[in-house]
Amino acid sequence: MTALGGAAAASVANAATKKPNIIFFLADDMGIDLFGCYGGQSRFKTPNVDALAKNGARFETCLAAPLCGPSRCMLMTGRYAFRTGGITNQSWRDGGPGAKSVDEFPIAKLLKQSGYATCMTGKWRQVGETPGDWGFDEWLTDPTAGGWYWQKSYTKNGKLMEFPEEVYVPDHCHDTVVDFIGRNKKKPFFVYYSTHLVHAPILRTPDSAPESQDLFADNVAYMDKMLGKVVAEVKKQGLQNDTIIMFSGDNGTALRSYTVNGKQVNGAKGSMWEGGTRVPMIASGKGISKGKVLSDLVDFSDFYATCAELAGAPMPTGLKFDSRSFAPQIQGKKGNPRAWAYVHLGKNYYVREKSWKLNQGGELYDLSNAPFEEKLVAEGSGGTAAEAARKRLSAALAELNPQGGKIDNPPANTNQKKKKNKKNKKKQAD
Repeated sequence: MTALGGAAAASVANAATKKPNIIFFLADDMGIDLFGCYGGQSRFKTPNVDALAKNGARFETCLAAPLCGPSRCMLMTGRYAFRTGGITNQSWRDGGPGAKSVDEFPIAKLLKQSGYATCMTGKWRQVGETPGDWGFDEWLTDPTAGGWYWQKSYTKNGKLMEFPEEVYVPDHCHDTVVDFIGRNKKKPFFVYYSTHLVHAPILRTPDSAPESQDLFADNVAYMDKMLGKVVAEVKKQGLQNDTIIMFSGDNGTALRSYTVNGKQVNGAKGSMWEGGTRVPMIASGKGISKGKVLSDLVDFSDFYATCAELAGAPMPTGLKFDSRSFAPQIQGKKGNPRAWAYVHLGKNYYVREKSWKLNQGGELYDLSNAPFEEKLVAEGSGGTAAEAARKRLSAALAELNPQGGKIDNPPANTNQKKKKNKKNKKKQAD
């Protein structure tokens, strides 16, 4: 065997030791019921998501908050809502506790300290401040609550970009990612691709036929197309061996849930049922096992520690983190799986094992038929297994002590704030 020359050997060594690029693609309002790889209806076309799962690792049970704000806050902080104050959408407004970047150690800031270039594109405002405040070098987002799809403006790196004609903002978000990758491909980069698809209003996409009778399915397909374009761009840039792509949804499907393997999912966005909190989680790319389906529980706080481990970045000190890395599991190792996961929205919360969950009111649910049914088990009934689960989960909640954290979100007590809140109640939740 011929030995490699110095330059060639160095190139091989650099490829082996280079920190992986990380792209986290977050869909909006998309639960497991919309994806073929999870048994979703054939009406919804998700070939690129399904291919990502086939070529990577897929978790059966990933838990987010039932609304986007708390979920996104967990992604950025690695901490549960009662620690950060990010307990619902716009918690940082109207006198609420909110999560503040100066009080946290955002994941983008952590990765920047480890040599990563960072970019965020898409939906942001529920977290508060700007992506720049949270550690992103470059960013593009909507200037208002309505700036999602066909618009004449968006905000890029703090500057309002205006156009004479309407543009399809998701396409511009994608172009920003492509440009960022091309300029930063020689060093590790972190992209938080937070698409607005498929949040309401459900409008036509650039691919919708004029006579389309199913704009919702069109939006699902366009989201999937965007993911496919990310995968294609990574390959075009020759970065497929250096990049990890993760995919998830910020909460369950909006308005109603659909079926998985022909069975109706229980609950939808905004609810504390499985349909509100159970979302896809897929990882594919450098060092990730192919075609692996994992039964381990994960929740949205775990993204933080996972990215930190993949990047070789030590977890920060001085804060209580809830995040637990699932990097070993997606790399084919046993790792340190969770015994339970935690979900929080406003004053409601629960702790969940694979087969049981216990909420803030002490209600125990049998999840043996989840995500289709969650059966309430009265105290003193259900046998020894139920009572043992109640004891374990009660101990977990006592250890977490959500009531001792930031769980209230009172508006400022002024007539102006009251009028504003009354008006906001008429709008669809972000």
